Amino acid sequence: MNHPAVPVESIRLDVWLWAARFFKTRSLAKQAVDTGKVEVDGQRPKSSRAIRIGDDLRVQRGEEVVQLNVRGLSDSRGPAPVAQALYEETAASKQAREALRLRRAAERTGYQAPEHRPDKRARRLIRALGDIDAH
Repeated sequence: MNHPAVPVESIRLDVWLWAARFFKTRSLAKQAVDTGKVEVDGQRPKSSRAIRIGDDLRVQRGEEVVQLNVRGLSDSRGPAPVAQALYEETAASKQAREALRLRRAAERTGYQAPEHRPDKRARRLIRALGDIDAH
């Protein structure tokens, strides 16, 4: 493990993504790198790629895309405030994520959840409508 007295110059990409709390497990971080969801300085890296302070990363999780700059290195997963100190998100990335959040909220505005579960008759109608699509 990384000791505070011995500063490291580089660390594996999948370990850093896990330590910075972008993914819950290192294997999920490795899988994201292998499937092209992570870019380092505009290139598609391997999960064993060594990253250094100052590298630019692009991380995609679902619809969310985060552009960031590496500010610190760690190979151990700590509390969220410590993990957030390892990187700095770009202003353009923050704006894009906020716009996406607002768009999702706008898409939900007309939705109103039903007050109760459908009764037997309503379930039959729902099932019948589903059968129409099957043919």
